[in-house]
Amino acid sequence: MSDPILGLVMLGLIIVVIMLGFPTAFTLMGLGMMFGFAAFYDPSQSWTANKVFTLMVQRTFGGMTNDVLLSIPLFVLMGYVMERGALVDKMFYSIQLAFRRLPASLAVATLIVCTFWGIASGLVGAVVVLMGVIAMKPMLNAGYDTRLAAGVITAGGTLGILIPPSVMIIVYAAVAGQSVVKLYAAAMVPGFFLAFLYLVYIIGWALINPKVAPKLPPEQLIVPVPAPIHFLRENYSQNMLVATFKALFSPAKLMNAPADARLSFGKIFKNVLAALTPLFLIALTMWGVWWYVIIHQQNERDAMNSVPVATQVAKASTSAAEPVEEELLSIDATSSKIKSKAVEEDAPLVALDAAAGDDPIDAGAVAEANTGPPENFELYFGLTCILFGLLLIYYYLKFDEEQFEILKLLIESVMPLGVLTLLVLAVILLGITTATESAAVGALGAFILALQAGTLDFERTKQAVFLTAKTTSMVCWLFVGSALFSAVFTILGGQSIIEKWVLMLDLTPIQFMLLSQAIIFFLGWPLEWTEIIVIFVPIFLPILAHFNIDPLLWGTLVFVNLQAAFLSPPVAMSAFYLKGVSPPGVTLNQIFAGMMPYMFIVIACMAFMYVWPGMTLWLPKFLYGG
Repeated sequence: MSDPILGLVMLGLIIVVIMLGFPTAFTLMGLGMMFGFAAFYDPSQSWTANKVFTLMVQRTFGGMTNDVLLSIPLFVLMGYVMERGALVDKMFYSIQLAFRRLPASLAVATLIVCTFWGIASGLVGAVVVLMGVIAMKPMLNAGYDTRLAAGVITAGGTLGILIPPSVMIIVYAAVAGQSVVKLYAAAMVPGFFLAFLYLVYIIGWALINPKVAPKLPPEQLIVPVPAPIHFLRENYSQNMLVATFKALFSPAKLMNAPADARLSFGKIFKNVLAALTPLFLIALTMWGVWWYVIIHQQNERDAMNSVPVATQVAKASTSAAEPVEEELLSIDATSSKIKSKAVEEDAPLVALDAAAGDDPIDAGAVAEANTGPPENFELYFGLTCILFGLLLIYYYLKFDEEQFEILKLLIESVMPLGVLTLLVLAVILLGITTATESAAVGALGAFILALQAGTLDFERTKQAVFLTAKTTSMVCWLFVGSALFSAVFTILGGQSIIEKWVLMLDLTPIQFMLLSQAIIFFLGWPLEWTEIIVIFVPIFLPILAHFNIDPLLWGTLVFVNLQAAFLSPPVAMSAFYLKGVSPPGVTLNQIFAGMMPYMFIVIACMAFMYVWPGMTLWLPKFLYGG
C-alpha cells in the first residue's frame, strides 16, 4: 500500500477502535507510534533510532508548553467547586417562582438554570446530573411528559460547552492555533440564540399540547412571604418600593413590631437596596455600553492619533509578520496548506491573523476596530433606554409583596454567581486579562461563593481538586495523542489525499461548509466532541483558506454542531448521565425520544448562522477588528 492509503487506513482504524471502547488518548498514541514507525522505518538503522520516538517527544513537549491549555484546569476547577458546593438548589427554586405563571414553567426554569449553570461551570455531565436530581422528579410529579422533562435537562445541560467560558472552545483554539478571546466573542450570540430556540420550542409545545406540561396546582403558585414583608405591606404601602422607602424614613413601626416581624435599621436599608436592584442593574448595563462604545473607543482613537506615523508603520509591519510565528500555536502538525492565487489576492482570513491563543487582544487591533460608534448608535441607545424605562415603570407599578420576595430570592441565589460569570467573561472579552488569568479569578470566586454559602468542606474540596486533576490529565493526554496522530497522518500523506479529493469535487464555499458540517454532525453520533475536535477538525482546517471561509465562523458552527454529539444515540452521554439519576420508571428510550427534537433545533440554529453570519462575526469584529 502507498503511504496515503496507510494514512486513510489509520484514520478509519481510529474510529473502529474508539467505538470498541478503547481509551481515545492512548489509542491515538498507539496508532501514531505504530504507523509512524512504519513511515520512518529504515532497514539500515537500528529500530531504536526510528524518528517516530523523536517525533513523540517533540509533540508531547509542544502540547505541554501550549499556553492556551493553562486555562483548562482553572475553568474546570471553577466548575467542580460550584458543583460540589451545591449552589444550584436555591437558584432553581427562585427561578421557578419567578416564571411560575408561564406555560411549562418548571421546564422553563430548568432550561434557564441549565443555561446559567452551564455558563458558570462548563461541565455537561455535572449540569445534567445536578438538574436530573433537582428538577426531574418535580416535573414528573407535576404530570409533565417524560420526554419533555428529559429533553430539557439533556439539551440544556449541553449549552455549557458552547456558551463561554467553555473548555471545548479552549481545546479548539489550541488545535487550530486561534485566539481564545475571538472564539469566545464569536460563540456568545449563537449560544444564547440556541438557548432561545430551546425556550421557544418548550413553550410552543406546551401551548399546542397542554397535557405535556399541566398547570401547577394553586398551592404551588403561592410565594411564601415572611412576616416582616407582610408587616411592611399592612403598615406602609401595598407597593413594596413605596413601603421600603417609607420604612427607611419612618422606621419606628418596624423596629417596634412584634418579634417575628421586627427588623433592624440595617435590614430596612438592605430592603431598600434590594428593591432598587433592577434599576441599578439596568442603569449599570446601559452606562457600561455607553462607556465602551463612546468614551472608551474615543480614548483609544485619541491614543492612536497621538502615536507617530513611523511607529504605526512599524507596528503594521510587525503585525504582518505575526501569522508565520503564530502557526506554532497549532498543536497539529499539518504542513500542507492549500492556497489559491485568487484567495491570496483577496482579503486575509480572520483566523490566519489570529492573535496568540491566550494573550489579550493587542491594543492596536482594538483601535483598528474603533473607527467610531456604529451608525445611529445614539438613536438606538436612546430607544433602548426608553424601553427599559417603561419596563421598569410597569414592574414597579405591580411590585407587590410576592414580587419583592421573589426578587430577594433571586438576588441571594442568582446574583453572586451572575456577577462572577459576567466578571470572568468581561475581563476576557475586553482584553483586560488573558483567558488563564480570568480562569484564576473565576476559580477563586467559586471558592469564595461556596465558602460564603457554607456548603464547601474539606471533603468536597478534595473531590473537586481530584476531579479537576482527572479531567485535566485526560485533556492533556488527548492533546499528546492527537498531536502525534496528526503528525503521522500528515507525514503519510493522508491530509494531502483528502485535500485533493475535496478539490476534485469542485465545491463552492457553501457546499464545502455543508459537506464539512454534515460529516462532523454524523461523526457526533458514534464519537464524543473531544475526539472530533482533536482528530477530525484538523483535517478540515488547512482547506478553509482555499474556500476563503472564515475559521471563526466555521469553528463556531462546529461548536453548535457538536451539541448533537451529546444528544445523538448511541453515544449520547447526556442520556446516560440523566438515566443514572432518574426515577426507576424513566427508560433510556424515553430520554432518547425527548432529546431528538433538540437535534433538529441545533440544525435550525446552524441554518440561521449560515444565512446571517453577522450573528457570529459581529461581536469579534466590533471588539477586535478584522
